[in-house]
Amino acid sequence: MVEFPDGTRVQGRGLARPRPDGPEPDFGLYLGTSRLRRKHGGGLTWPHEWVTWPDFLLPVDTADAHRKIKALHERAKTETVEVACYGGAGRTGTVMACLAVLSGVPADQAVAWTRAHYHERAVETPWQRGWVKRFAGRLD
Repeated sequence: MVEFPDGTRVQGRGLARPRPDGPEPDFGLYLGTSRLRRKHGGGLTWPHEWVTWPDFLLPVDTADAHRKIKALHERAKTETVEVACYGGAGRTGTVMACLAVLSGVPADQAVAWTRAHYHERAVETPWQRGWVKRFAGRLD
């Protein structure tokens, strides 16, 4: 569980691994293609949404992804939430960096903050790092 500077808390994980012990989340945001949904989505018994986001790439629909990430941040203020992709580092790390921006971390520090507080390999590709900066730029 990651606690962001504004006090919101979000569980990040990889769907390839067993869910951590503890209560189920109130809501989940999952990042992947229809293949990942078919393989791992059946076990998700709590309310959730998906962002179509191929591994190592960027979301297919940027506006949809932005809207869902902002909504996840709002939910995290009052609910137990999680975000996950297959491995839990690249796509999940990218969303965690965006959540860091929403919680007050400067955009140019969001990836480093996420690597220090969530996963050392978070935000795996240069285009994912650029996407975090563009996400922040659309908040103005």
